[in-house]
Amino acid sequence: MNYFNNFIIVDDDRINNKLCRKIIEKIYPKSGIIDFCDPQEGFGYLANEFACEAGDKRAILLLDIIMPVMNAWEFLEQFEKLEENVKNRIKIFILSSSVDKNDMAKAKANKHVEYYLIKPLTDETIHLIVHMLNKKLGLSDR
Repeated sequence: MNYFNNFIIVDDDRINNKLCRKIIEKIYPKSGIIDFCDPQEGFGYLANEFACEAGDKRAILLLDIIMPVMNAWEFLEQFEKLEENVKNRIKIFILSSSVDKNDMAKAKANKHVEYYLIKPLTDETIHLIVHMLNKKLGLSDR
């Protein structure tokens, strides 16, 4: 069971976004998937789409760190300003190629980041994400 039935990918690397999409589609073919190469556009989507929803739409956000114009830390600063009903329905996972301990510590310290994942996304990673969220919500993985 995937309580969060939508995935949002924010990464300036189009190839990574395509890879993530293929892996998610394979594991959760009925999920909604949207990706953004422009982090500002991705943030605008979150702010608008989730503010309009009645409260039942939920999403897993895969967020890269190093992007032009707006990096993950700036994205998270803006995310903090959103309404609680929006923030509560989006679970953020950093998905980065960075193995910098400072990045990992910064992500761990951010209350909106569920977990720090190293690229590339794999089948096992998607299962881990959903398992973590289901466990947190007291739901079964089936």
